[in-house]
Amino acid sequence: MPTSRVVHSYWLPKFVRRQPLVAVAALSLLLVGCGKGGNVPGGAAPPPAQVGVVTVTQGDVGLVTELPGRLEASRVAQVRARAAGILQKRLFREGSDVKAGQPLFSIDAAPYAAAAASAKAGQARAEANLAQASALAERYKPLVEANAISKQEYANAVASQKQAEADVAVGKANVQTASINLGYASVTAPISGRIGRALVTEGALVGQGDATQLAVIQQINPMYINFTQSASEVMKLRAAMESGQFKRASGADAASVRVVFEDGTEYPRPGRLLFSDLTVDATTGQVTLRAEVSNPGGQLLPGLYVRVRLEQAQATNAITLPQQAVTRTAQGDTVMVVGADGTVTPRSVKIGSAKGAQWVVLEGLKTGEQVMVDGFQKLRPGAPVKPVPWQPLGTQSATASPAAPAASAAAK
Repeated sequence: MPTSRVVHSYWLPKFVRRQPLVAVAALSLLLVGCGKGGNVPGGAAPPPAQVGVVTVTQGDVGLVTELPGRLEASRVAQVRARAAGILQKRLFREGSDVKAGQPLFSIDAAPYAAAAASAKAGQARAEANLAQASALAERYKPLVEANAISKQEYANAVASQKQAEADVAVGKANVQTASINLGYASVTAPISGRIGRALVTEGALVGQGDATQLAVIQQINPMYINFTQSASEVMKLRAAMESGQFKRASGADAASVRVVFEDGTEYPRPGRLLFSDLTVDATTGQVTLRAEVSNPGGQLLPGLYVRVRLEQAQATNAITLPQQAVTRTAQGDTVMVVGADGTVTPRSVKIGSAKGAQWVVLEGLKTGEQVMVDGFQKLRPGAPVKPVPWQPLGTQSATASPAAPAASAAAK
C-alpha cells in the first residue's frame, strides 16, 4: 500500500502537487461561474442603469449674443497751448482726476500782460478824443442854428465825434483780445475727467506756429463699448421679431449689455445699447453698435478689448438644456429622450444661442419630457434605464459635503 500511494503521487501534475489550495480555489470559482446566470440563458437580468435627466419646461428665454468689443472714453479732449511762449509750470498730478476749468499749465504771460496794458491805454486815448469831439459838436450845434458858423464846420465836428466813437469801440475790442490772449497763458481743463501724462516739460517753447498738444483728458465715467455684429445676424433677428418667433428684450428702450473680461469674469454693472449704425461696412459685412456702461470706480480703461454679451431679443416658449445634454454634429443637433418605460431614443432638436452653460432649444421637445444629461457610458443596446434628477457637479459636492463628517465619525 505505501508503494502504490507513492506511485499515484508521482503521476499527478507538478503544479497540483505543489499548490493544492490554488487548484481547489480555481476549480471552485469555475463551478460558481457556471452556476450564475450572467450570460447564460435563464439567468437574472442586471438592474437598469441610473442616468441623470432634466425635465423639459418652457418659458421666455433671453437670446444672448457674445461679440468682441473695445472700450472707449465717452469724452476725449486734447489740451493744447493756444498762446505762444515758454512753459513755466505744470499745475496738476499726472494720472489724476481734474475738473473743467482747473488750471493745468502756466505759460509766460509777461508779453500778453504788456499787450493788454497797451490796449487799455489805447482805449483810454480813444475815449479822451471822443469826449473832446463830443464837446465840440455840442458847442457848434447852437451856433449853426444862429448861422454863427457854417454848416460845413458843424458837419465836420459831428463826423469827428462819430470817428472818436468808432475809435473807442476799436479800443474796447483790442482790450478784449488782449485779455483773451492773456487768459490763454493759463491753460485750463476743457472737460472733467482723468488726465494722462504731460507731453511737454517746463522750459519748452509751446504754441509757436501751431497749438502744441500738452496733455489728454478722458472722461471714463460712463464708458462707451464699440463692437460689431454680422449684418446677416441682424437681418435674421429682425425677421424673427416681425414673424413673432422672438420678441424684443425686456427693457423700456435699450437692450441689456454685459461686459466680460479676458479671463471670463463679468463686470458687475450692466450697460445699455445706445445705437446701431445705419450702414453696413462694405469690406467686412459688419454693423457697428455702441453701448454705454457706468464706470464709477475706474475699473474699465479706454482701449481695453472685452467680450460683450448682448440680449437683443427673447424667445417665447423656448427650452434651456445643459450643454452636455446636446450632441452637435455636422448632420444636426440631437438629444437623448428617456421615455416612461425607461427606453432611450435620440431626438433631433433646433438649437438657438447659448445662455451661460446652457443651450436654448427652439424646436424638437415638449413640456414634461425627460432629457438625458449624464450616464451615457452606462447605456446598453435595447436595455432600459432608470432616470434620476440630474444635479450639476457643484450641487452634488455641496450636497455630499455635510455627510462627510458623519461618514468619518462612523469609520472611527
